[in-house]
Amino acid sequence: MRVAALLPTLLAAIPAVAADRGKLGLALGNKNVNGQCKQTSDYEADFDALKKVTTLVRTYSASDCDTAKNIIPAAKNKKFQVVLGVWPDYDDSFNKDFNILKQYVHGNEDVVQGITVGSEVLYRGDLPAAKLKERIIQVVDEFPKVTVGTVDSWNKFADGTYDDIISSPKINYFLANGFAYWQGQEIGNATNTYFDDMSQAKKRVESRAAGRKIRFGNGETGWPTDGGTDYEAAIAKTEYAAKYWKDAVCGVLTWGVDVFYFEAFDEPWKPVSKGDNGEEKDETHWGLFTSDRKPKFDYSCPK
Repeated sequence: MRVAALLPTLLAAIPAVAADRGKLGLALGNKNVNGQCKQTSDYEADFDALKKVTTLVRTYSASDCDTAKNIIPAAKNKKFQVVLGVWPDYDDSFNKDFNILKQYVHGNEDVVQGITVGSEVLYRGDLPAAKLKERIIQVVDEFPKVTVGTVDSWNKFADGTYDDIISSPKINYFLANGFAYWQGQEIGNATNTYFDDMSQAKKRVESRAAGRKIRFGNGETGWPTDGGTDYEAAIAKTEYAAKYWKDAVCGVLTWGVDVFYFEAFDEPWKPVSKGDNGEEKDETHWGLFTSDRKPKFDYSCPK
């Protein structure tokens, strides 16, 4: 039986203790509205806007736009924590990110909450699992004081693609992306779909970890607002994004699972994205905030 059918029971079983709630983070881009790279002052302005929502952000490449160099001092100044990213798909991108991390993470572990090696690498088929595992372990060994892991689509965890990586005793951080929107779900079924995705991924990761202490969370989820494009039955609408936030995102946080919402701000510089069905879609209106850092809807979660 799919988890969607069990959702009312599952939600009723969620612990109500505040300490058991998941941690909310936001995916944060490294470019300004005009497409130019953010500097430390830009990140500080971002953090000032976001601090009422969260003090945790996730990035994607440590070297691109000098992200690690610029965001770490901003995080220190504004009392934020960051999850930095490594793009392992190519030797050049991996080496650039890895070398930048060596330069900037050591001594700054107080603000670097984690490092993710890869973002949907096996989903895209850009590396074999064995090579990704090797590169994650390289980063683990270099940064013993930082939690290091990887991010991929929920179904790549659920279908066993990650089993060998999960089984490694050195790798203990797994973030599963789940987008009901990119599965073409109408808003009325979006929360069920999202819970189903996360449940399948979480169950598989925990079973393959065999009792080992791990961190599991949702690496990305979200819903496009007014100005975005529809995807099959999924309609881009601010009203629906607000509903998805309240029902799906807040629900999974209450379940005790960490969530990184995609994304912090609209990014009008972005090119179109291509969905699983091959259709090109706009990805410039996914922000919780507008590109000028104004919230689009009430982002509080029910108590």
